[in-house]
Amino acid sequence: MSIWMIWLAIAGILVAIEIFSGTFYLLMIAIGLAAGGLTAMAGAHFSVQFIVAGVVGLLVTLILRKSRLFGKPHPQRNPAIYLDIGQTLDVGKWEKPENGNYRARVNYRGAPWDVELLPDGEPVTGQFVIREIRGAILLVDNCRE
Repeated sequence: MSIWMIWLAIAGILVAIEIFSGTFYLLMIAIGLAAGGLTAMAGAHFSVQFIVAGVVGLLVTLILRKSRLFGKPHPQRNPAIYLDIGQTLDVGKWEKPENGNYRARVNYRGAPWDVELLPDGEPVTGQFVIREIRGAILLVDNCRE
């Protein structure tokens, strides 16, 4: 068996393991190993093959890390997880802040909820947008048109 076949076989094994692991990092290493195999096909020295495999694996891993796959919002602010984020509710009266954050009790979706005003919001009556959920507290901000 040729050395390039060994590189590609190991890359294929990593891709198979990747299917069961659920991360993308083994796939990035497999891409680096495939690049090492292509370098072996080109007839480069074994040390050059290792360097190419390492550099390509590192580069694609850094590209993956900088990609939008890791730029997802925090789960408490993610509307794909909490469908209430982005919805509006009416606040009739704010209570004086104890810890610096204005609080209110509102009826939302047929049940009473605690609402806390985000620091940049104004404590006026009216409609507010849900921006985050922490436990059973809705964090809201003023509606901005």
